[in-house]
Amino acid sequence: MTTRQAAVITVSDRAAAGTSTDTSGPAVAELLREAGYVCGEPVVIPDGADSVEEALLRAAGSGARLVITTGGTGVAPRDETPEGTDRVITRHLPGIVEEIRRAAVLEKPGGMLSRGHAGIVGDALVVNVPGSRAAVASAVPIILSVAGHVIEQLDGGDH
Repeated sequence: MTTRQAAVITVSDRAAAGTSTDTSGPAVAELLREAGYVCGEPVVIPDGADSVEEALLRAAGSGARLVITTGGTGVAPRDETPEGTDRVITRHLPGIVEEIRRAAVLEKPGGMLSRGHAGIVGDALVVNVPGSRAAVASAVPIILSVAGHVIEQLDGGDH
């Protein structure tokens, strides 16, 4: 696999304010590095559609080919990661998050409450995952199972 750039965005009011420690973002970054991606430290932003939109555009504009957000996919009032993501996705890939939810429900019923989205932003694959280490451990392998193929397709590769 050609070395590819990835980015991780943690969406959390508490982590952004420094009142809690981000554990899911570093877990995503570690899994991406183990899979051969070049990935810096997670960017931590507050909840909200505007901050998510801006962070995704920055990540995709910086050369990241795979961007994974963690957090903000639930039903709490400030959980607006999917809304911010929808603002910038040009092509939706619902099958990725459908599989993530399916796997999560097998682990616990609350997994069906994730509202994450997946799709293309520029020439990057963007996927929202819930903000827990358990969700990361389940979701990232699913994403990695198709990410290389998506990136190859974006680069004009054949099916």
